[in-house]
Amino acid sequence: MKNFAQLHAAMHRSFHSLLPSPVPRRQTRLSGQYAKVDGINHVMPLESNDSPMLMAAFPINKRAAAGLLPGKELRPFSFGGKALLMVMVVNHTSTDIGTYIEYSLAIAVTHGSRPVPPFLPLIFQKSFRLGLFVLDLPVNTEISVKGGKGIWGMPKHQANLDFVVTDATVSAQYDQDGMLGCYVEIEKPPPVGLPVGLAVSNYCAFRGMLWKSDSYVEGTANVTYGRQAKARLVLGDAPGVAPLKALQVAPEPVFTGWLPHAHSLLDDHVEGWFLTASTQASAAALGGAGTMDSVVGLGQGQQWLAPPDRSRTAH
Repeated sequence: MKNFAQLHAAMHRSFHSLLPSPVPRRQTRLSGQYAKVDGINHVMPLESNDSPMLMAAFPINKRAAAGLLPGKELRPFSFGGKALLMVMVVNHTSTDIGTYIEYSLAIAVTHGSRPVPPFLPLIFQKSFRLGLFVLDLPVNTEISVKGGKGIWGMPKHQANLDFVVTDATVSAQYDQDGMLGCYVEIEKPPPVGLPVGLAVSNYCAFRGMLWKSDSYVEGTANVTYGRQAKARLVLGDAPGVAPLKALQVAPEPVFTGWLPHAHSLLDDHVEGWFLTASTQASAAALGGAGTMDSVVGLGQGQQWLAPPDRSRTAH
């Protein structure tokens, strides 16, 4: 059995090595270079190694999802007449800014001036600028907020987070100021060991602008789809999560994924556009998730906040 397992792992590593890497060549050329941005030291490229990641996608009301998207150029990705809420939690175990947990709640979107047909963005991801509009992105260290929000415009804020792995499940919870933010739990998919190389575009609103950043994930994933996918999602009353309750989130996920040892890379290239509206009053109402004042006074603390209160979500 041990020899078989070793052979199985070696076959997967060999197959994975044949897959084209999603990482741009520029990031390879930058390897070993140094940068200091907003006072934060970086060694290029911006990598997170051996970091467990869980994923789950839930159908949501498409019209309600559109109502949470700022500006005029983001549209919910259509999947069987529904939009998708994507929950992704990463336990970053090795980065330039220390260890931290990142908890993303996002809507799958396309970016452009015109609506696009269903499903095609999955095939022509770059053409339709498929990505995720990040609604809420708690992390549990101060330096992650400073870098993520100040440099890439991500809606990061510090919160109480955890990431718990058992023999049967993977779960993560986030609390904010004594209130439940979100709890997600997936049943571990069967160990199919699917080699993956993903490019993910994140769209975020900050300072009245829409920011696009790209990250790349490589690793071996265990994935389930449809009725085989089992997950539990609980939305709380924390300010960043409360608007999501209007999305009418379906109880059953479309798919779940578990990457025990993911390698991710955040591109240092970022794009930005003004968020626009038909009137000056409407543009002012867009808000843009705050101003630079929200990050100016932040330091580089790597201390984790206390874990959340799991009694809020106990069965």
